[in-house]
Amino acid sequence: MHRKKKEKAIESTLLMVSGITVVALFLLCFFLFREGYLLFGDYSIISFLTETSWYPSSSPAKFGLLPLLTGSLIVTAGAIILSVPLGIASAIYISELADPKVAQIIKPFVEILAGIPSVVYGFFGLIIVVPLLQDLLDLPTGQTALAGSIMLGMMALPTIISVSEDAINSVPTALKEGSLALGSTKWQTIYRVVLPAALSGISAAVMLGIGRAIGETMTVMMVTGNTAIIPGIPEGLFDPVRTMTATIALEMGEVPQGSDHFHALFAVGAVLFLITFIINLIADSVKKKYRLKEAA
Repeated sequence: MHRKKKEKAIESTLLMVSGITVVALFLLCFFLFREGYLLFGDYSIISFLTETSWYPSSSPAKFGLLPLLTGSLIVTAGAIILSVPLGIASAIYISELADPKVAQIIKPFVEILAGIPSVVYGFFGLIIVVPLLQDLLDLPTGQTALAGSIMLGMMALPTIISVSEDAINSVPTALKEGSLALGSTKWQTIYRVVLPAALSGISAAVMLGIGRAIGETMTVMMVTGNTAIIPGIPEGLFDPVRTMTATIALEMGEVPQGSDHFHALFAVGAVLFLITFIINLIADSVKKKYRLKEAA
């Protein structure tokens, strides 16, 4: 009887904690979208989505999302192009090819990279990467989208490596041994057996890396130049850009509370929240899809 009461108390506590999490998330979303929605009493939502300028101090003020959205997307795309191949290749090496002693040395370094504060990455990019890009590419300034992509790629690498490695290690040993017993080489087994079997976990790693990159603030604020223009593709990689997260961080501390500018920053945050939410939905659907295939 006492044991049942104890279990019931534990269940109730867990339910309460879960309920608090759901309520907190709901209140956060309500506050974010309510403050952002207040912008559109005086400002057109069409203008917000299509305006090509972000000049809050002009008269009339211009709150165009496009420069910030394209800046975020081009920096994130560059980061993913750099980090995904390197991350997956590193995970394959650590889990399948490296000597166990070598793998034990590499893993702590990957974990250390994950724990470094973003401001340290930003400082490293500002002092080392930015001048290097300026000299190598003969650019007017090294604070460009490319610098942001390189730094965000470095920051996304630990997440992609760790999650991908866990997915690869979770592939049953029988599958690998069966492939080798049929005459496949080590590389053929990795390419045709291990990677397809671990695809759900690897796709989750990629999506988590994208979420880390698109939501990063301090690093991109320090190395991308913070110029609210619509960058070209791909030449925009070599131009200064401003991301949505950097805009919120730079301007929120100085904006009058309750002004259109204040509500515009919340609207930008709401768009960022929706993008992240969609990314998570895609990751979840991909994981479910490949789990169903594996079960079949």
